[in-house]
Amino acid sequence: MQIGPHILRNNVFLAPMAGVTDRPFRQLCKQLGAGYAVSEMAASNPRLWATEKSTRRTDHDGEMEPKAVQIAGADPQDLADCAKFNVDRGAQIIDINMGCPVKKVCNSWCGSALLQNESLVERILHAVVGAVDVPVTLKFRTGWDRDNKNALRIARIAEQAGIAMLTLHGRTRADGYRGDAEYDTIAAVKAAAGIPVVANGDITTPQKARLVLDQTGADAVMIGRAAQGRPWICREIEHFLRTGTLLPAPYVDEVRALMDEHLRAHYAFYGEFLGVRTARKHIGWYVRELPGGEQFRQEMNLLESTAAQLIAVDQFFESQWSFGERLQYRLAGEAVATA
Repeated sequence: MQIGPHILRNNVFLAPMAGVTDRPFRQLCKQLGAGYAVSEMAASNPRLWATEKSTRRTDHDGEMEPKAVQIAGADPQDLADCAKFNVDRGAQIIDINMGCPVKKVCNSWCGSALLQNESLVERILHAVVGAVDVPVTLKFRTGWDRDNKNALRIARIAEQAGIAMLTLHGRTRADGYRGDAEYDTIAAVKAAAGIPVVANGDITTPQKARLVLDQTGADAVMIGRAAQGRPWICREIEHFLRTGTLLPAPYVDEVRALMDEHLRAHYAFYGEFLGVRTARKHIGWYVRELPGGEQFRQEMNLLESTAAQLIAVDQFFESQWSFGERLQYRLAGEAVATA
């Protein structure tokens, strides 16, 4: 798999997710098998470039290459300038967001709202591609709603504009994250496109990744919400695609060490006050399917220091030894089912 001059390790990618795919999480997922990962979206409005939030979102210091930044906006010149700004700061790939379905984004005519205006899409793509000398990719949806699907036309516009790769989430903007992903639409785009196409949407297991690749003919899969709390899903999928066999659940001690590494990097990135608060969601995702996870999450959310969080997490994973040397997701499911 290749994007411009960048040869990727594999075709299992991590999706950009606001508030999730910061540098510590991207780096961890890359270490655990993701062949490619994209930053949280950065606003194209130049007044926001120097804010603390935007600066963190585009911080790639020490990150495994290639370093990819997603940008979002509705003005072609602002997006072109934003792309140049981020390339100057070290971005090696620019990804344009035309897939976010969130109302806050779409109400500003950004994200998937742009799919309603194909002429504006064309101007944006030409402006950004012409502004930088690195590959530019596009992440988009199948259309605005079920009555207005235009993924094939958007893909054609993108390829003609010089876009290097397409990532298609198999839902419309109106769908949000409801219903089943449209793999038939991704397959149609792949059949028509002369550039790499990445399938995104509902890829939650290694078996599902294999099925989606077979059904769509896509060049790669992109994992989103399924990686929250399970960053090792990247290596599980990569291993299954390569060998046809499933990896066992990770060892308790391995995840215990990974959690400690992730949290310490997270705290260093955000600082004490913000770090302890933003870490809560990650910790909650890690433990949600494990025995005692929900009770632990509620107790952990009351902790106010990074030191207390580290001790609590370490003790929680020490307790998981009573269920076996590997993580026992099944026991958590049974506990929920019988509650």
